[in-house]
Amino acid sequence: MAIDDLYREYILEHYRFPHNKGDLPQPDKYAAYSNPLCGDRIQMGVHFQDGKVADVRFNGTGCAISQAAASILTDMMLGKTPDELRQIRRDDILELIGPDIGPARQKCALLSLDVLRKGILDEPESDDEELD
Repeated sequence: MAIDDLYREYILEHYRFPHNKGDLPQPDKYAAYSNPLCGDRIQMGVHFQDGKVADVRFNGTGCAISQAAASILTDMMLGKTPDELRQIRRDDILELIGPDIGPARQKCALLSLDVLRKGILDEPESDDEELD
C-alpha cells in the first residue's frame, strides 16, 4: 500500500469513527468557527482540571478532512496545559493529515486549530503561519 493510501485510510478512519465527538456539558471554554468558502463548521468544548485538558468534545459538519482533523486535534489536546496547547502548530496537523493537500484543503484541515487558538485559548493572532 502506498503512503498516500495510508494517509487516506487514516483520515477516513477518523472521519467514520471520530474520537471525542459530541457535546460536552458545561464546558469551561467553548468556541465555534466555520469556513465560509466551503461550509465546514467546527464547535469545541473543553473542560480543564488541575490546569490540564481533562475532556474535550467537538461537533461539526463538513468534509472528511475538517472532521478528521478535529478528531486528531482533540486526541492531541487531552492532558495538555494551555501553554502546551499553544505549541501545537499548523505543520503538526498538516503532517498528520498527509502530504500534498492543496491550500483550500489546508484551510479545512486547520479549522479546528483555529477554533482552539482563537476561541479556546483566546489568541487574537497566531505567531505561526496564517490560518485564515
